[in-house]
Amino acid sequence: MMERKKILKTYTSWIILINVLAFFLVLALGFFSSPDCNQTICKNLAIQPNGIIHEYKVWTIITSMFMHGSLNHLLFNMISLMFIGGFVERLIGKKRFITFYFSAGILASLLFVLVSFLTGMDLNIYAVGASGAIFGLGGLLAVLTPKLPVLVFFVIPLPMWAAMIGMLGVLWILSATAGLPIGNIAHLGGLLTGVFYGFYLKKKYPKKTQMIARYFSK
Repeated sequence: MMERKKILKTYTSWIILINVLAFFLVLALGFFSSPDCNQTICKNLAIQPNGIIHEYKVWTIITSMFMHGSLNHLLFNMISLMFIGGFVERLIGKKRFITFYFSAGILASLLFVLVSFLTGMDLNIYAVGASGAIFGLGGLLAVLTPKLPVLVFFVIPLPMWAAMIGMLGVLWILSATAGLPIGNIAHLGGLLTGVFYGFYLKKKYPKKTQMIARYFSK
């Protein structure tokens, strides 16, 4: 009982738990039974530009953050969140973390909808996943701890600032060359949100952020 309380004492742990439970719940309800997402549950949980602009399904901006298209998609995002989210939560505090996490996810989704509308992309495309918010966390670390060593895709060692640019670039190339359904615009939106928030914190707390950057550059 005590171990369970210890594991779930962070917002990161709760977010991961909700994502995992949501994945298996919607799996059981037939979320992935149709490739064109024509199931009622999919239409009301995944974000779709047409659904936001014309049907006003604004709640999908939040619900889509807890949906994933496959087990691999879920595992990659949750492992990334476990390491990055836990670190950011300790770094900036629980309240700032949870506020920023949802802000990054929401702004990532809104940029996806906006770009889809302005560029004439297919407004019926659905998007799911926590990666927009996770890229927001990565963008924040790229500013606050730019020299922090990390393993890109759990293999390639790079400083945090280069890792985030590299991951965004690789995923963009994969989606363009292999035709993989990757939410690059949402990733970019999350990353930019993190970068802007990072510079805001640096301006508001110059001494603290300089100390953090120096400590994690060793």
